[in-house]
Amino acid sequence: MTLALIAGAGALPAALVAALPERPFIAALDGFPPEGLAPDLTFRIERLYPFFAALHDAGVTQVTFAGAVRRPRLDPALFDAATAQIVPRLMQAMAQGDDATLREVIALFEEDGLAIAGAAEIAPALVPGEGLLAGQITARDQQDAARAAAIAEALGRVDVGQGCVVQQGLCLAAETLSGTDAMLATVAGLPAALRPPAQAGRGLLYKAPKPLQDRRIDLPALGPASVAAAAAAGLGGIAWEAGGVICLDLPQMQALAAEQGLFLWARAASSGGRA
Repeated sequence: MTLALIAGAGALPAALVAALPERPFIAALDGFPPEGLAPDLTFRIERLYPFFAALHDAGVTQVTFAGAVRRPRLDPALFDAATAQIVPRLMQAMAQGDDATLREVIALFEEDGLAIAGAAEIAPALVPGEGLLAGQITARDQQDAARAAAIAEALGRVDVGQGCVVQQGLCLAAETLSGTDAMLATVAGLPAALRPPAQAGRGLLYKAPKPLQDRRIDLPALGPASVAAAAAAGLGGIAWEAGGVICLDLPQMQALAAEQGLFLWARAASSGGRA
C-alpha cells in the first residue's frame, strides 16, 4: 500500500517521515509548506479532484494528514468543474466548525477510494502510552490534571481547542484558534496577583484530542518548544492524554524537562475528565 503524507506547516510532517521505514509521497497544501521537506506535489483545495487524480496516478492508496493549516481563502476562478460541485458541501461543513470540516475532508478522500491512516497508526512511537516520562508529580498536580482534563473535554465538545492551563484548580488560559504557544505566552504575561502562590503548586499545561474528533486527523502535538514555553510560563509540567497526543522528539523534551525541573506525564484518559 503506497502512502501519501498530506502535509501542512510546521515540524510534524518531517518528524513523521523520519519515523517511517521509507519516505512516503509528500503533498503539501499551497501556502502551508512543511519544514524541512520538499513536497512531491503542491495542491489547492479549488482543484481537489485533479489532486485526487494525481495521487492515484502516483499509485497512492492511503493518506495520512500531518501539520498545521488554516482555512485557505478560496479563489472561485480556480475551481475545476468537479470540485465546484462540492463547494456547498464544504461550506456547510466549515460553518459547523473545524471538526465538521475535517470529517468532511476525510469523507471526500474516502469516497475517492483513498484510505485514511492516523499518525498513531503509522508511527506509534510518536504517540506515547501511559506513564510518567520526566520529573515527579504531586497530589496537587494530579488534581490539577483532572480539573484540566474536564475543562479540555468541555472545550473540545464545543470545538474550541485541545488544551488549557490549570494551576491549583484555576483555569489560567484555554487554547483557542491562536494555538498552544499563544496560550502559554498569555499565561507567562499574567500579573502575579492573578495567579496562586507557586509554593502550593505551579500548575500545568494539559493537552488532549477533542472528544468527538476523528483521531485519524488533527491529533494535538507537543515538542521541545512546548516544554520551553511551559517553563517560561512558570508551570510545573505538562500532562496529556496517553495515546492521544503526538510528541515531537520525546528524548529532547525529556532532557529539557529535566533541565527546567518540569514533569512530563502521559495520563490515562480513564483517570478522569473524559466521558
